[in-house]
Amino acid sequence: MGGGSGGHITPAVAVIREILEKRPRTEVEFWTDFKYFKNVTKLCSEIGVSWAEGYESKKGRKGPVIRVRRTLAGKFHRYAGWKFSDYFAHFDITIKDLIIGNIFGFLGFLGGLLMSFFRLIVHRPNIIFLKGGYTCLPIGMVAKLFHIPYVIHESDSVAGLANRLLMKKARKVAFGMPPSDEVMEKHKNYVYTGIPVAPEFKAVSLFHMEQLKKAFSFSPDKPLVVITGGSQGSENLNETTRLILPELLKFTSVALVAGRKHYENMLDLKKYENWDHASLESNFRMWEFNTTMDELMGAADVVVSRAGATTIAELAALQKAVILVPFERLPGSHQVENAKRLSEAEAAIMVSDAAMMKKPAELFEAIQHLVHSPRLCADLAEHLHKEAHADAASRLADLILEEVDKK
Repeated sequence: MGGGSGGHITPAVAVIREILEKRPRTEVEFWTDFKYFKNVTKLCSEIGVSWAEGYESKKGRKGPVIRVRRTLAGKFHRYAGWKFSDYFAHFDITIKDLIIGNIFGFLGFLGGLLMSFFRLIVHRPNIIFLKGGYTCLPIGMVAKLFHIPYVIHESDSVAGLANRLLMKKARKVAFGMPPSDEVMEKHKNYVYTGIPVAPEFKAVSLFHMEQLKKAFSFSPDKPLVVITGGSQGSENLNETTRLILPELLKFTSVALVAGRKHYENMLDLKKYENWDHASLESNFRMWEFNTTMDELMGAADVVVSRAGATTIAELAALQKAVILVPFERLPGSHQVENAKRLSEAEAAIMVSDAAMMKKPAELFEAIQHLVHSPRLCADLAEHLHKEAHADAASRLADLILEEVDKK
């Protein structure tokens, strides 16, 4: 089960893919929230696995079928590092997210509990895999009630709220990054596996990079900077890109993945995307979301991204030079911790979100420095690649299947 963000869905699909390769007759259900249902079904189609909604018949389908089911869930909004005065300074956010948002979040959580309760009474699985995030909390709590075994995967070294509430009764808690000392002291059921990524995310040669640039209509002779805030996008990264784009285009090509949530607000940047029939005459392209992120980021000389653990794992597998701009308001500040750790390991450049918003030139200068420093790019990419765990999906699949065999 996974949802709430693309960072939970893509690793879960990678694990399912491995399970079905190891045991093709395994029956798999994927529960996700309503917002990400289409993402899950699309990913299944892209990897060549049939999917069915709910308990739709498998008749006429060849090979394994993943049953994809929508489930209710509720997100509880919290902000890291805010003082009491901040809630008044950002009163619009307080009202919309912390009050109204949390009321709906609580109702969604209750709805998720009821759906999970009745579904698990009717159809009891051998094991449940929880990829973390708020969508997993209701089913995890019902699984505990019914004594259904479950395995958790936590992408960060510090567990999120949902996983902290569920990990004590989990058969295994797998971590994508080395777990904190507190976790190792309290829990003996943890294992460090790395973060599962699709096998399409792998290092590419310079020749392949040039071919990918051509495939996206960019000049193979110019460096390419890919800027992405993930599937939903990042308003701050988008707005900063808008300000620095004219100067960036003087020395590099730019690909901006604006995100589904913010794309409409960035349409004015389409004026920089000039086409002559099917030929791109400018060196800028913008997408709402790109379904072949492995190829787009594979084409990049430099990637600018938020510091989500799954995105970092994908970039590590691709062996890319990366500038991380962590989202600082997330509970637990896990993106900040991710970026700091990699910056200290000389595996990435970190630019503070607050500093970038105060002075957009901070991001511009970091990009300019990397684009003009190929040796530094190569060193960063090499160090980041050491963070990759190519066998993470396979190890998690084995771990899950081992727990099934124990029954």
